[in-house]
This record gives sequence, C-alpha cells and structure tokens, in this order.
Amino acid sequence: MKNYKIYTAVVLLTLCLVSCKKDFLERTPGTPLSEEEIFADPAQAAKFADNAYNYTITKYVRFNDHRGCVAQASDEAVSGNSEGTVTSLNRGLYHEHSTQASLNDIGDIWKRMYAGIAINNKMLANLSKVPPAPPATVPIFDPKRVEGEMRFLRAMSYFELTKRFGGVPIIDKVYEVKDDINIPRSSFATVTAFILSDLEIAINKLGEEGTYTASNYGRPTVGAAQALKARVLLYAASPLNNPTGDKTKWKAAADASLALMDGRYALQATYGDILNVPNSPEYIMIRIKGNTPLAGEMMQDFSMSPGSGGAQGQMNPTQNHVDMYEMANGKAITDPTSGYDPNNPYVGREPRFYNNIIYNDLPWQGRRIQMWSTLTTAGTPPVTSTTYGLDWNPGNITYTATRYYCKKYWPEVYRTVGGSTTLLNYIYFRYAEVLLNYAEAQNEADYKVDDATVYKALDDIRKRAGIALGVNGHYGLKSAMSQVEMRDAIRHERAIELAFEDHRWYDIMRWKIGATTIGVPMKGMDVFKNANGSFTYTPIVLGVGFQKTWTEKQNLYPVPRTEIYKSKGVLTQNPGWEN
Repeated sequence: MKNYKIYTAVVLLTLCLVSCKKDFLERTPGTPLSEEEIFADPAQAAKFADNAYNYTITKYVRFNDHRGCVAQASDEAVSGNSEGTVTSLNRGLYHEHSTQASLNDIGDIWKRMYAGIAINNKMLANLSKVPPAPPATVPIFDPKRVEGEMRFLRAMSYFELTKRFGGVPIIDKVYEVKDDINIPRSSFATVTAFILSDLEIAINKLGEEGTYTASNYGRPTVGAAQALKARVLLYAASPLNNPTGDKTKWKAAADASLALMDGRYALQATYGDILNVPNSPEYIMIRIKGNTPLAGEMMQDFSMSPGSGGAQGQMNPTQNHVDMYEMANGKAITDPTSGYDPNNPYVGREPRFYNNIIYNDLPWQGRRIQMWSTLTTAGTPPVTSTTYGLDWNPGNITYTATRYYCKKYWPEVYRTVGGSTTLLNYIYFRYAEVLLNYAEAQNEADYKVDDATVYKALDDIRKRAGIALGVNGHYGLKSAMSQVEMRDAIRHERAIELAFEDHRWYDIMRWKIGATTIGVPMKGMDVFKNANGSFTYTPIVLGVGFQKTWTEKQNLYPVPRTEIYKSKGVLTQNPGWEN
C-alpha cells in the first residue's frame, strides 16, 4: 500500500510570495495586488491559500522566545536558565512577566491562530470567485482541495486555542474595517462542534494518502483530518471538559481513533529516531525540517551541553520524569523484583530511556558525558577544592540543573565540530498517539477486564520500544488490570512514548492532575565522582528557583490581558485569572 505522509515542508513556505513578516499582497516592490486581482488569478489564489501554513505551530522550542518549551512547563523538565519568563511560568504567574502578552504559548498562540483563521475565512469566502486554472498553471488551484485545507487548518487553529483557553470567540467570516469585532467567547462545547463540522467537510474534500506527489507534501490528507478529529474528541471527553464523565463522549473519541487503525499507518520499526527521519509509516502529519546549521539553532542554544559546544544547555529532564522509565523487563523501578540498582541507576532500563535521556558517564561524541563533582587536593599546605565535569558547573547558568539533557532534542550526530546541521521534525500526528488515544478512550467508554483491543494498543507500542515479553503474553503489563490500573498504565505510556513532543503539559491540564505532577518537589540527581573513578548517585530536591506551583486555575491559560482590554469588556477572563 502506498503510504505518502504529510510533511509541512519548507517548500510550502516558499510557495508563498512572502512570509508572515511581509505583505503577501505584493507582486513586485511597491506594486500591491488588489483582492480582486488575487482571486481572479488561480495561481495567485493558490499562493494566498498557502500563506495560511505560515501560522501553524512548527517547532517545540517556543515558550519564551527561543529558550523555553512546553516540556519545561510540565514535570518532564526544568530550565537551567533563570530568566523572568521561566521563573514566572514555574510559579504559575503567567500575568506577572512584562512580556506576558507575547509569551509564545499564550499571547503568541492567540494572535497566530486568529491570523491564520483570517486567511482561512478570506479564502473560503472567495473560493467561488477563482476561475478554473489553465492546464499549465503553477501552483495548481484545486478548489475542492483548497476548501478541505482551509477548513482543516481553521479546525486545527481553533483546537490549539480551546486546549489552552477553553471557549473562545468564533470568527467564521470576513469582517470589514468598520465592523464590530468585539465578539464574546463561545462555550467550549460550541467551539468543539464548530471544529468537528469543519473536519467533516475536510475529510470529504481532502485527498487520500498516496494521492499527493512530493511537490504537495505538507498538505493535510484525510488521515490528518481524522487524526485531528480523534484528538479533538479525546480532549472533549477528558475530565476538564467532561466533568460528569459522559461515556458517550469517550465512545465517540474511541471510534474516531479506531477509524485510523485500518492498516494505512504502522509503527516505525525504531523509536530512537522518531523525530529525525524524512518519512515513516508512522507519520500522519509532520512539519519536516530541512538541514539547518546548529549555530543559533535550538540544538546549540537550548539542548546541547556547554561541554559539547552548546550555549545554554537548559533543556533538563527532571528526576521525576527519569524515574518513570521502567526496567527492560517492564517493571517499575519501585518494584523490588525489577532489578533496579540505585547505585547504578542507568543500567538495565527500558530502551526508550536511552533514546530520550542523556545521563552522566554516557559515551557521547567520542568522550563520556561529565555531570559530576569531585574533591581535589593540591598545594602546600594542601587545599581541598571542588572540581566539576565538563557538562555541569553550578557556578554558571549554562549548566544542567538536574544532571540530565534531552537526547530526543539532541541526537548524537548533531555536534558543533565540522559545522553539523540538524533535522528535527515537528510531529503533529503519529500513529503511536492514535493507539494511545484509542486505548484511553476505550478504557473510559467501555471498560472490560482484559479488553484485548486496549491491551494490544499498549503491547504494540511497548513491543516496538524493546520491552521484554512477559510470560503472560504482554510486554511488562499486568494481566486483568482494573479500570483504574489500566488508566494509570495508559497515562504512564503516554508520558514515556510521547515524551518531549508537546503532549504531557496539555495532558496534565485535561486530566486535572497538576496537583500530583506539577505541585510536587521537582528533583534532580547529585553525582559525585569517587577517587577510584566510580560514581555515587543521590537523588536531590532542586533549589527553590526550579520548583513549580500549581493551582486549579492553571488547567486553562489566562486570555491575554491585551485582548481583554481591546475588547472593551466583551471578552471575559478565565476563572482565577481576573486579577
């Protein structure tokens, strides 16, 4: 079966006349195109539609300019940097920092999504005006496909808004300059229904996998629209948005995921390079990133250790996250029969640990990672001082706060020596998430002991991960789990399988579990190098600057204050964020 996947490629951005930073309606410098000219020309109309892709989310590192990501907001990681947006985020004071309005996952997302929606609306309103394209027209304007894309992108933008803010204003038409655009927020349920309506149309108008040529990579197919529908329904069924636990909502979410489990997609054979391959049977929709110099990129400035040529090295997985990785036999490290040795904490762990985490003494780029301290004595009279490894120094902000780095964001092949370049895809949807979405929704909708379909979804993922097959026929999973036990197993699997892929923070919000995941001590590992070259490992509670607070209002973001002020009181704030 042909399996072309979705790549929001750089080519899509170059198809546009200009990027977001320039006026799209410009033929040559100083010669603007009128709206009538744009939609009277199929080629120009196609370029106008493609401009909508400039407003999608395209990278993991975006929370505070270029040095913060969603992983650092959750229990997955902390930042070794103490700049204001980081500390405000840790303390749950999203309004406190002076740049809150542009904090990228709050203010920027609000502005970016509505800017994209405006393009979607404009294109949809003018579809009927675009004449048929001559055979040789490049780019080709296919009105059916363009409508499907615009509705998909509009649906995705509204979902990105609802998962952060709850109900938001629905803008579904083109407004003129003198129109009153101070529109009140619609309820979460109303916006979700609007999203699903757009997706149903998109599913009927988008092409199937295998129908697009390489020049059209980046355009959503039916599978992408179905994957978004499944995610939208999962969020709608979750405790935050479904306080009564309505099982019909969970059933709808399960059915939506099941529609994708028909053989079109499959798990990639390897997990370790899931972000770093140009195509995969697992990809449903990604933004493929071409080779980009390390200098100034997130790898060097954000992910790489200073000892390896990095600038900040502040993407630091927590001990909280590290402790979630089981042993290769699938048993938790807290299980006395697991074989876990706290004196050798990095031996015998399940393979995804080695794919996601860089730890002390790991062989790395021709040397070993050094995140230790030791005591050295020299001079007369002898003076004892502390010496630090290349990759950790508490006297410098460019160090790991936890004694870990994120391997998923910093594969070993990426190094500063020799002018290395990076390839780090932004994944919108992959098949493993579909399996996890199905397992979660099915377990909540129609719990049965030993539900074969739920077990199979988890077993397939854990088998690919390299966890050992147990005597009960499962991959480290207990037989006959209760619904609560299965729920915990599914949530654990999401935390590991989808680690650092922009899921955990929003999962915590929709499950309403911030008190037990964020509002707990954030931990790291102290590593002491002994005289004989061995190491002593001691888990520690991080300093106060790395601790995080949680209150229930954080299950939703605050609507940016600038938007509240501009609306003349029409736009209401989320509960708890009024002051």
